[in-house]
Formats: sequence, structure tokens, C-alpha cells
Amino acid sequence: MKPSDFLSGHLRDFIEYLSVEKGLAQNSLLAYESDLKKYASFLSAHDVKHVQDISRNQITQFLFYEKQRKQEASSIARALVAIKLFHRFLLKEGVVKEDVTSVLDSPKLWKNLPSFLTLREVEAMLRVPNVRNPMGIRDRAILELLYATGMRVSELVGLKVEDLNLDSGFLKCRGKGGKERIVPIGRDAKQAVERYLSHGRRSNGRKGNLFTGLKRDECLTRQAVWQMVRRYARQTRIRKKISPHTFRHSFATHLLEGGADLRVVQELLGHADILTTQIYTHITRDRLKSVYEQFHPRA
Repeated sequence: MKPSDFLSGHLRDFIEYLSVEKGLAQNSLLAYESDLKKYASFLSAHDVKHVQDISRNQITQFLFYEKQRKQEASSIARALVAIKLFHRFLLKEGVVKEDVTSVLDSPKLWKNLPSFLTLREVEAMLRVPNVRNPMGIRDRAILELLYATGMRVSELVGLKVEDLNLDSGFLKCRGKGGKERIVPIGRDAKQAVERYLSHGRRSNGRKGNLFTGLKRDECLTRQAVWQMVRRYARQTRIRKKISPHTFRHSFATHLLEGGADLRVVQELLGHADILTTQIYTHITRDRLKSVYEQFHPRA
């Protein structure tokens, strides 16, 4: 028996369910499948031969095993989400009589708060691109949009010119699973994009990919945006690990610090579950505590 044979049929059914009924994107399906194959291999290696024999303790052991393998906290949390959804599916299909994951939660030990930039650091990053040349104009527009909208990098590179409505100050964004949402564009980001369309975009016309590569009509890749952000981060000498996603974290954190409603931030980020958005409330609480301890005379 191969390590995952006793679960292989159920895994195939689950992935098909996520694809057909839930409409998950291919990258998400591959991530779920990868996590669950590791899970199945672990169970088989520990002499679990039937899905009905899986216990909460074994799931916890698997998560600690992943931690001992030096897996990132976010990867472990993602694996737990996959496991919980899988066992919920098994209960729904009548394969098991109990969902053994129903009382499991991701231990606080594994919850890393996302890194974010201060407003001063954001402004420092935005000043780096040289807007006297087309590439700098493009890069400034990219950074402005990342911070102004909280978009994922995959959403940014997928933007089309026709997704923009600069007159109204909105853009149409396609998120995970192809779900669309409308996101407002701030004044500075709008000006940066207008300048890019007039003086920095290599492609002619008002259709096609908004951001292109070095060659005319060449689609800009996620990797290129990552490399660009890291290059500018090095120039600012900010001692943080900065990626395009850092701008998304900064967007959410700064909105909540300014008093924005959590549900509004959830909608702007395109989170299906508000629990995903709630992690940013921990950041703002920690920051408030830090400011209090720094400035209150009797803290």
C-alpha cells in the first residue's frame, strides 16, 4: 500500500468537489491537494488504515510534525484549513459519522502576524522609482495601486485597461476563484496610473493588460513585480522583509488603525471569511499597546 492509498479515492472526490461545486482556482486546488497528500502519508506512516480511525490527536501530531520540519506558520495554518474542509466534506458525504476537526483551531503558537509598513516606510518606498523614465513611471503606478487597493499581486498583473474607471475612481478586480469585486482608487494612485497611461505604458490603445513588461504587449509576471518590490526595498534600507503582499497587509492595517469597519476591510480585501480579516485587529491592538507603553507616563 502506498502511503496515501487509503485516502486517495476520497482525496480525488474532494478536489473534484472544490473544483466543480466551489469553483476554486487551479493554484488553490493544487495547494489543497499537496497539503492533504502530506497528511495522508503521515497517517499511513502511523498505521492508520481507515478514514474512520483518524483521531484529533493524530491530526495534532501531524501539525506538530510539520512544525518540527521547520514549516512556516502560514503553511501549517493552511494545512489545517485543508484538513478541516476535507473532514467536513467526509461528514457531508456520509463517509464518517463525526467531524473530528470540529473543535480544532490553529494554536496561537503558529499564528504569525503579517508584517506591514508604517506610513513613513510606505512613502519612502513610493519615492524610490525614477519617474523621469517610463519604467519608473510604471513602477510608481504599481506601488501606488498595491497600497491604495490592497490587491494581491496576482490580481494586479491580471488587470486590464478596461477594468479601470478613473473618472469614478474605481477598478474591477478579479480575485480567487474568479470572483470580481469593485475597489476604490485613491487620489495619488489615480494620478500615478493616469501618468503611466499617458507617458509610461509601452502598449498603445485602451485595451489589454494594464501593466506590461519590457517589451510591447508583454504580460507583466508576478515574479517581475516581486523582484521590483524587493529591489526598491533594498534601496530604502528598510530592515523588514518586504514583498508585494506587505503592501496588502499595510493597506488593511492602516485602514483599521484609521477606524475603518472590519466588514468593509473584508470586502475590500476580497476575503470570503471575516476570520481571515480579523488577524489585522491583532496588529492594531499590538500597535496601540506599543504606543501606549511608549508615551503614557504611567504605562
